[in-house]
Amino acid sequence: MEPVRERAVLDVSGLPEVMFGRSNTTWLGNVFYMMIEGTMFALLIASYFYYRTRVGSWPPGSSPPTLIWGVINGIVFLLSILPARYAQKVAPTGDRGRIRLALMGLAGFAIVSMILRGFELANLNVGWQESAYGSIVWSILGLHTGHLITEFIETVVILCVAFTDKMEGSRLADVAINSDYWYFVVITAVLSDFVIYGATRLL
Repeated sequence: MEPVRERAVLDVSGLPEVMFGRSNTTWLGNVFYMMIEGTMFALLIASYFYYRTRVGSWPPGSSPPTLIWGVINGIVFLLSILPARYAQKVAPTGDRGRIRLALMGLAGFAIVSMILRGFELANLNVGWQESAYGSIVWSILGLHTGHLITEFIETVVILCVAFTDKMEGSRLADVAINSDYWYFVVITAVLSDFVIYGATRLL
């Protein structure tokens, strides 16, 4: 009769209940999603510069977009990194008060950016249906506006959760991941501003 072998027991009691950053599978899913969306921005920007090589004057048949609204909104986006980073820092602590403060600040910046985006769209000096240039410019800003709105909604939803007892465990990781996506919104805003307001004047 063979001796009974003792089964090895894996002790996981020392592992953290919530993982942040690269150790979180949701973080990885968020990265893949940003890669897909980033590809969409890259295709639109490539279309913009390709079309530029096919016409003589730029922008064709219209004046460049009004600069002031794009510059102001660009500054607002860059400043919004502060509450996003603060939210990411306080999320692992589980301090609901500071998490609420950070998310309210981030949501506030998003509201200001959406209002300014309305002024941007009203001062592009070209309609989306007027030319290929107009279609590309509106598509770039429209795509980014969609991301801005969805990120605002996500931030507000997480903020609402922060006012309940459910703001614990994986919800804390969601706060940090939400900041990661906001960085993506800011980066694509800067790139979009360079293309629409900068390249239009420099090319």
